[in-house]
Amino acid sequence: MEHNLFLELSSIVAIGTGVALLMRLLRQPLIIGHIITGLLVGPTVFNLVTESETLTVFSEMGIALLLFLVGLGLNPRVIKEVGKVAILTGVGQVAFTTGIGYLLVSSLTDLSITATLYVAIGLAFSSTIIILKLLSDKKEQTRLHGKIATGFLLVQDILATFALLFVSANSTGGLSGSDLLDLALKGAVLVSGLYLFTSVILPRLNKLISGSQEMLFLFAISWGLGVGAIFSEFGFSLEVGALAAGIALAQFPYAQEAASRLKPLRDFFIVLFFVVLGSELDLSNIAAVLPAALVLSSFVLIGNPLIVMTIMGSLGYTKKTSFKTSLAVAQISEFSLVLLLLAQKSGQIDSETLSLMTVVGLVTIAVSSYVILYDEKLYPKFEKYLSVFERKKTKSEKRPRGNEMLLFGYKKGGLEFIKVFKKLGKQFSVVDYDPEVIESLEKHGVHYLYGDMTDLELLEEAGLADVKLVVSVVTDFETNKFLLRTLDQQNPNCVMICHADGITEAAELYELGAGYVMLPHYIGSEKIGAFIKKSGFSKTEFRKFRNKHLAYLQTHFSEEETNEL
Repeated sequence: MEHNLFLELSSIVAIGTGVALLMRLLRQPLIIGHIITGLLVGPTVFNLVTESETLTVFSEMGIALLLFLVGLGLNPRVIKEVGKVAILTGVGQVAFTTGIGYLLVSSLTDLSITATLYVAIGLAFSSTIIILKLLSDKKEQTRLHGKIATGFLLVQDILATFALLFVSANSTGGLSGSDLLDLALKGAVLVSGLYLFTSVILPRLNKLISGSQEMLFLFAISWGLGVGAIFSEFGFSLEVGALAAGIALAQFPYAQEAASRLKPLRDFFIVLFFVVLGSELDLSNIAAVLPAALVLSSFVLIGNPLIVMTIMGSLGYTKKTSFKTSLAVAQISEFSLVLLLLAQKSGQIDSETLSLMTVVGLVTIAVSSYVILYDEKLYPKFEKYLSVFERKKTKSEKRPRGNEMLLFGYKKGGLEFIKVFKKLGKQFSVVDYDPEVIESLEKHGVHYLYGDMTDLELLEEAGLADVKLVVSVVTDFETNKFLLRTLDQQNPNCVMICHADGITEAAELYELGAGYVMLPHYIGSEKIGAFIKKSGFSKTEFRKFRNKHLAYLQTHFSEEETNEL
């Protein structure tokens, strides 16, 4: 059995890689390629998937890791910023889509009232996984439209939990008020437990967790998957639990580093999610349901965004922000298919209804992926028609003031540079990988990023492409070379000051474009040489010079000096 599973997984990965290469050559979204891979390895074509339960577990790990990493990028400030619009948009869009969808399905088909309602509900939910993957690929999770989309997708996931509960209860006799109360109490217990653990216990373990890359990696995986599993066992969706796990850790200094370590693992497992999704799509009865499916797909692709733009426009957002955010609802969710599959298994709908939703899912996921990827090119074509969704007084996107200077490392001379930066009154950040340094910087209100300066995603987060000055007091020669090469590619006009241990290293760093290379031994020799020229061999003068230097060193490393940060 183990051999069969290994062979099966290897075959799927190989086929997936081939399809992905073809997608790259054709300049098509990889998500489409992954779903095509699922169709190829599923019962529709090659029927390679026999260990579907195992692959489903792998795909759920991808879902949990994706939502966990999204949560790591959120914090209470972001939630406060988009909380109102997320709730109003999420609830409003689901309500309007369900209502309009019910009328539309009733006029197009002769389905029963129950089946019509399930299809209408399925049209209302959008794919959290697909949208977050596309936002991640475009690096727009932290943009205003990305944060709002993430917010209302979370609201949808919570509503989806109740919808799933409704379907399950409907198959056994109905949903009681006690069921809803029970779910609410469980939610309160989970959130309270999460808050207590992260506010009381985790802060005491900061140094232990972040002191080792391996320890941080293991902790992050166990936390994200573990909290997601607990939420799932209590009746909530895995997505809600994993996102909550990430939000709970977002306040800690090692959140960014944990995210960068987990991203390669996330990418592998999330590919399996799309493969499994494609393999489970039911394409039977496709000819019979195609006309109705195309009409419903058009409603999802056009009607859902119009609903969102109307709500956001009434809240005062610009037409561009509303447009880009609204595209997040231009497809149905994988949850919609799960919902109808559960209804079919309980005998509430037939296979033709499931096939109808499958075709809607394929069409909307494919088209919306292209639309989201090319939204910047599409917006100018529709801009003049979107003014109806914009108030005269709008809420513009507040982009944070970027760093003008970056300091890499701290312990070997970083404090002096921080003093200079503060006197200049410029925006700056310190990048360091030492938990004790991060703790001190956080304590004294110095903006920092925790992580390895050779991590390209961390450098992007720090704004390396836009800064004017980079200072590295890191002593590792290869690391400074890497940073210089990266600057040459991303920001050739930036000035970099760095460290070298000898003339040979300094010459190579200058060759790579360093603005100035600090040679501690030579700087010290030059300074004492100048003193000798000025003061001669007077022991009294040397004693004064010594006492002055000693006093500086004592002050430099004292707690009082640190408080001046």
